[in-house]
Amino acid sequence: MAGNNIKISISTASRLSVAPMMDWTDRHCRYFHRLMCSSVLLYTEMVTAPALVRGGALHLLDHAPEEHPVAVQLGGSDPAELAQATRLCCEAGYDEVNLNVGCPSDKVQSGAFGAVLMKTPGLVAECVAAMRAAATVEVTVKCRIGVDDQNPQEVLPAFLQTISAAGVTRFTIHARKAWLQGLSPKENRDVPPLDYDLVREMKRAFPALHLSVNGGIGSLAEVRGFLKDGLDGAMIGRAAYHDPAAILLGADEEIFGLPGRKTARQVAEEMRPYIARHLEAGGRLHAITRHMLGLFAGRPGARTWRRLLSEGAAGSGAGLDVFDAALEALPQMSEPLPLDAARNA
Repeated sequence: MAGNNIKISISTASRLSVAPMMDWTDRHCRYFHRLMCSSVLLYTEMVTAPALVRGGALHLLDHAPEEHPVAVQLGGSDPAELAQATRLCCEAGYDEVNLNVGCPSDKVQSGAFGAVLMKTPGLVAECVAAMRAAATVEVTVKCRIGVDDQNPQEVLPAFLQTISAAGVTRFTIHARKAWLQGLSPKENRDVPPLDYDLVREMKRAFPALHLSVNGGIGSLAEVRGFLKDGLDGAMIGRAAYHDPAAILLGADEEIFGLPGRKTARQVAEEMRPYIARHLEAGGRLHAITRHMLGLFAGRPGARTWRRLLSEGAAGSGAGLDVFDAALEALPQMSEPLPLDAARNA
């Protein structure tokens, strides 16, 4: 695991978190990320309450003990169903249950949850109250600054006031509006302008709330800037996935003040036993290595690493020999570049 055994609180861990990302932050990805940083708060992909309660899909809650601190993100809009799902998440051993009030996809909207819930804060308050009554861990909310034609300057403080009155004290705010019609989920990550100042303003207006900022953050330097500005945390998504070494290898030291920084090569070597167990259980190599393609981004051998894993791991019979060949092809000096350095390879 990561280079120290110091256990931190979930609140402290949320100084830096890796965003819940559909099809990306599965249990293999989270195990890989945890090897790089012992302290960062990890999130599952969004799991819908109906899938757990009505569908009995409890396998969606599978995770390894080594992943902690780890939070599960729920999607839903029925208070009773969310309460049942929360109970299942707590029984599964998660450290936090987060309600998704930020996803703009059509599929999520059709289920009457995600970002569309920004329009009904009273319902969100009912949901989190029911979740908190069923929970043995903290219930949190990830939201947008508003949706469609809403005025974020009016909507966001009212939303925080309403939801915090129901007992939620920790929020992650994606600093973009969500456009529910006319923009794809991908466009909703880039097109609406970011308003970090509004999130900072919310921290000043609600000093007792634990507020993290999300959206467009791509370096630890930016994270440190937000913490210096008084925010309680920052959440990084795509940058942590596509260039995990740049974000996670230095995070214990830079964000949490803890020792134990590793090299990218060490992490790759430490993944080998995990991959071996997965293969022995009948799993496919690609299920794990697809999350590791960016491990050496910007470093010597990065292109060869990506090519060998991309081409070799997808086959049904691909084994550890493929992974070993990709690792062997890396030059021995393939160490992390200085934090926040330009990465053009």
